[in-house]
Amino acid sequence: MRNIKLVEVRSELAAGTRGASMGIDALKVASLDKKSTFFTKFDPINVPDANQYLWKGNRFPHAKYIDGVHQVIENVYTAIKSLRVEKKFPIVLAGDHSTAAGTIMGIKAADPEKRLGVIWIDAHADLHTPYTTPSGNMHGMPLAMCLSTDNLEAKVNEPSEEEISYWERIKNTGGEDPKILPQDIVFISLRDTENPEDHLIKKHNIMTITTDEVHATGVKEVAKKALNRLSDCEQIYISFDVDSMDSAISMGTGTPVANGITVEEAISLNVELIKDKRVCCWEIVEVNPTLDTENLMAENAFDVLEATTQSLVHNF
Repeated sequence: MRNIKLVEVRSELAAGTRGASMGIDALKVASLDKKSTFFTKFDPINVPDANQYLWKGNRFPHAKYIDGVHQVIENVYTAIKSLRVEKKFPIVLAGDHSTAAGTIMGIKAADPEKRLGVIWIDAHADLHTPYTTPSGNMHGMPLAMCLSTDNLEAKVNEPSEEEISYWERIKNTGGEDPKILPQDIVFISLRDTENPEDHLIKKHNIMTITTDEVHATGVKEVAKKALNRLSDCEQIYISFDVDSMDSAISMGTGTPVANGITVEEAISLNVELIKDKRVCCWEIVEVNPTLDTENLMAENAFDVLEATTQSLVHNF
């Protein structure tokens, strides 16, 4: 059996709306409502967050709370690197998506010679930088951090020297080289991007599998296509942002987008993908129960989490 370790990251610094730090506990409430014993099977690691920076106010318009985000990414990086050195399989429950950069950096540092592929199931590309972001919210930047790109060709902002200094430190977490190659990213259900992100996707021919393609061809074909794209990668990391699911399902995430995948597709897709023996880490992010009085998003997300973990255990 895979040596699974549950990793909890209650960070919400990089989100545009408050409440993502409560997403993990919302998942636990959902498990109780469903009378599941899932959380009794794991002794989780709690990665320290830096949410106290929210009380200090933001000084960085093009990279909000970047000082705190840098701290959390370092914390996640250290935890994931340690687990992967011990050959443990991290299942990461996280708040805002920026911390995924620390996850990727930790995986890469534990096995620097192994090429790492990323399957990013998300409505958003998260390829922004402080030079391109329209909002300054850093949950839109983790893949750019790991690609070590500034995307200056699409520059629209003039970040301060301090913002740039922190940005450079984040990109160099775990080493100065890029942690992933752009051709080793596969987007699934991507449907809400800005021009600077589109520039990178087109420039590097990053594979994008649309929601319509998921509906039309089915989950098994989509999983096969994504995994085939990453045939040169020795390791694969899967990041599942709950906003990949359709906004009609629930508003319980900070940036819901219409025309997403269904709950059933989300479950089947993750269950199928995690069967690949190269997958070394799986992550779920961006549940925000403050936006969802019925906790419906957390209940749907918990179903994805439980089914995916069961698939991992049964297909080892």
